[in-house]
Amino acid sequence: MTPATATPMRTRTGPIPTQTHEPRVEITGRLAPRYDEILTPEALAFLTELHHRFGARRHDRLADRMRRRFEIGNGHDPQFRDDTRHIREDAEWKVAGAGPGLEDRRVEITGPTDPKMTINALNSGAKVWLADQEDATSPTWKNVIEGQLSLRDAIRGELSFTSPRTETTPSKRYEVTATETPTIVMRPRGWHLPEQHIRFTDRTGRTMAASGSLVDFGLYFFHNAKQLIANGRGPYFYIAKLESSEEAKLWDDVFTFSEQYVGIPHGTIRATVLIETLPAAFEMEEILFELRDHIAGLNAGRWDYIFSIIKNYRGRGARFVLPDRSEVTMTVPFMRAYTELLVKTCHKRGAFAIGGMSAFIPNRRDPEVTERAFEKVAADKKREAGDGFDGTWVAHPDLIPVARAEFDAVLGERPNQLDRQRPEVEVSATDLIDVHIGRPITTAGVHGNVSVAIRYIEAWLRGLGAVAIDNLMEDAATAEISRSQVWQWIHQDRTTEDGTPITRDLIEGLITEVLAEAERRDGDRFDDAADIFREVALGQDFPAFLTLPAYAKYLVETD
Repeated sequence: MTPATATPMRTRTGPIPTQTHEPRVEITGRLAPRYDEILTPEALAFLTELHHRFGARRHDRLADRMRRRFEIGNGHDPQFRDDTRHIREDAEWKVAGAGPGLEDRRVEITGPTDPKMTINALNSGAKVWLADQEDATSPTWKNVIEGQLSLRDAIRGELSFTSPRTETTPSKRYEVTATETPTIVMRPRGWHLPEQHIRFTDRTGRTMAASGSLVDFGLYFFHNAKQLIANGRGPYFYIAKLESSEEAKLWDDVFTFSEQYVGIPHGTIRATVLIETLPAAFEMEEILFELRDHIAGLNAGRWDYIFSIIKNYRGRGARFVLPDRSEVTMTVPFMRAYTELLVKTCHKRGAFAIGGMSAFIPNRRDPEVTERAFEKVAADKKREAGDGFDGTWVAHPDLIPVARAEFDAVLGERPNQLDRQRPEVEVSATDLIDVHIGRPITTAGVHGNVSVAIRYIEAWLRGLGAVAIDNLMEDAATAEISRSQVWQWIHQDRTTEDGTPITRDLIEGLITEVLAEAERRDGDRFDDAADIFREVALGQDFPAFLTLPAYAKYLVETD
């Protein structure tokens, strides 16, 4: 039985019959000023209902993931599902499509939700802002709740921020000055991530960490859905890390219940799902179908997709080993296949296809770096627009004109190119796992992975989720590629192009080099970052996400 056709676990419809406790949530994180505006009794009651109704199903879906990953690791390549063939072959159904403010998505800016970044995004001139509580946010309790406050204030036109004065820089006041601000699409954490500062107790008396997904979604939706509608937009969400249509169905049920709970029409919520895992690439149409009343489109989440390939095939032999991260471009076979299939699938069903984020970013102090970034991003966006994508991501405001020019050249005055059906595209299951690139692993590539991962983790432990490193924008997804490649290279006995074996001893030496090269300062987290890197890249076991042990060890506040 292949992973793509494996029967999901039977969904539990509710807690087991013994009902001795009232379900409840409890806040264990500290309460700073204004936190009570987000953690209201009414909002906590809504979170309780979400966890009571959907928590058990979330755990079932996470168990499905483990089973599917085990099967792929044991030689069962994913296939397009036989049991859902009727969905793919039914040409009649379409998705809900764009909600108000989502009709034109040609350039979207991504970024975390702290006040300064929120204001910069709203002033950026992009069509959409991906307000990221996921990979671009380190999930400290402060970031989680204060990010919600930033969004609440921004949606009501009340957000401003004054940066503190330092020895080298004066304080600066930030305000939203744009006459037309981007449509906000909020990205909650994935199903796998817990929120340890909120505890849920079910009817049997079991207490467990809350779901990061349900906390992020629930607080944002509860406080802002009606205000967003009044503003002429709506409650819109990017959904990350999905691996199956059953997970999409779970989100659809969450959306339907939530709309009923606050009294807004069914279908008001719009979701855009990131196709950023290998299993999800085999179920794009099924994901659209399960969310058809609530979905606007799919996004090609390139960095997590590469990570998912490595994670699923890490033990399957040399044939599945990728070269240096820099060589895994959007034009290699498996990436080309997945993005072309995404555009075709979306447009067949009336859904938007949104391109991914090039990691190159400008440096206003270095014209040469900026020019190179502009060239790389322009080429990337030209390819996406030519392939039929309806919009794309950038991570820096200076890249918006670059990306917009490439999409304007193709779209003109049209808001999208949904009419481009791509009938010539034929993608097989084999195409989606054709990872042969034919490039070597280099010494520089190994060093780069160790350096980037440790420096990113160090920043993440300090509360920064999106970090410029070596003129590239790094987030949790790119750090995952770096550490998972190191793990795979070691376990598959790879060597660099000059014949150097990639061993634990080699990597330990590089860790020592990276720590020696780092600019150390009081309160830095490099030693902790190195320990996490050793655990997730040098351990015998392979943690599914580096953020899970890092969060549990270092970001959970204790009394």
